[in-house]
Amino acid sequence: MAFNDINPAAPVHVLVIPKRHIASAADLGPGDSDLLAALFAAAAGIGRGIEGGWRVVTNVGPDAGQSVFHLHFHVLGGRSLGWPPG
Repeated sequence: MAFNDINPAAPVHVLVIPKRHIASAADLGPGDSDLLAALFAAAAGIGRGIEGGWRVVTNVGPDAGQSVFHLHFHVLGGRSLGWPPG
C-alpha cells in the first residue's frame, strides 16, 4: 500500500508499506524476496512520475531516524535532493 507522508520532507513524499508486519529492513529474510520486489516495483511506479529523479529510503533503528517500527520505504522527489542526506 502507498500513501502521502503526513509530514513531507520533499514536494513528493510517498510511503510504500507492506500489509504484513515486519519491524524493519533488518528483519527481512530470504523468504521475503517476493515482498521486497513488490515494494520496489510500487516505489518505481511512483518514481517514474517524478520529473528530475527520485530517492527511495528506509531507516533502520532509532539512530537512523526510524520512529515507526513497521517496514516502510520513503519515495522522495520533486526537488534537488542533497547528499549526504541528514
